[in-house]
Amino acid sequence: MAKKKKDKLDAALDALTENTTAAEILQDGSLLKELQKRFIERVLEAEMVDHIGYEKHDGTGDNSGNSYNGPGRKSVITDAGKFEIEVPRDRNSTFEPQLVQKRQIRLKGFDEKVLFFYSRGQTVREIQEQLLEVYNTEVSPALISKVTDAVLADFKEWQNRPLDVVYPVVFMDAIHMKIRTDGRVQNRAVYLALGINLEGNKELLGLWIGEEEGAKFWLNILTDLKNRGVEDILIASVDGLKGFPEAIESVFPKTEVQLCVVHIIRNSLNYVGWKDKKAVAKDLKTIYKAPTAEAAETALDAFEAKYGDRFPMVVKTWRSRWENIIPFFN
Repeated sequence: MAKKKKDKLDAALDALTENTTAAEILQDGSLLKELQKRFIERVLEAEMVDHIGYEKHDGTGDNSGNSYNGPGRKSVITDAGKFEIEVPRDRNSTFEPQLVQKRQIRLKGFDEKVLFFYSRGQTVREIQEQLLEVYNTEVSPALISKVTDAVLADFKEWQNRPLDVVYPVVFMDAIHMKIRTDGRVQNRAVYLALGINLEGNKELLGLWIGEEEGAKFWLNILTDLKNRGVEDILIASVDGLKGFPEAIESVFPKTEVQLCVVHIIRNSLNYVGWKDKKAVAKDLKTIYKAPTAEAAETALDAFEAKYGDRFPMVVKTWRSRWENIIPFFN
């Protein structure tokens, strides 16, 4: 077997691990910290060279009168933990570093970890314990609140942003999730509206949290969409929630309502024993896979003739909602 040729990265790793044991490399992530520290300092030095216009020790100097000053020190928090770095400074104090900006103590990635723990419903104390265990870094409750509050502010701005005047299609559904509220984990409905805009791109119009899914709450969401600039929705694709089509019609009277076929199939099969589910599902496919609405109705007649006596509720499920099942055939 041919020996793998070493590249520059292999050579760099060889140099870093020379005269170092595996235990020393892995202990407390010390090597990773040192690598990050040196990489950050190298980038900051490069930024300073670009700002000043010459290398620190090349003897060129700068005609503007600005020059290098002694480096400053600051502690930063990264995914590898907390450590101290040297930050170059200039005489005129005009240097504005980009990788680690002034007064910045947390580098990109650390805030995401705080939000990850927060999104899992953990308390501030639990997040503190997690960060201490994973990164050996103590953070204050104020820091955690600052990170989460910033996201909540961004979310509120996004949730209230203006929307397009017309959306050809909007899908509306609710996901049931366990959410921590007032120190207790509760089942809540997270409502979502996913639009397809005139350019054909998907756009999440908003997320709303309610006690449980209901047509009354959907009415509030539709009113919110209208208040944010939506004047018309051509087709609204929804599940079979009772009162949902009427709620849409009251806010957007010209909108065609298309019931979700997947929901209808699942509801239908709830009335069928497990031995017959496969056969019934196969025959239902002839309805919604038909090329036209007329052909679909013919397939429904055939389905009723075959199963009407055994599974009347399945037939009723499709008959009673037929006007909201067939819009997609157009």
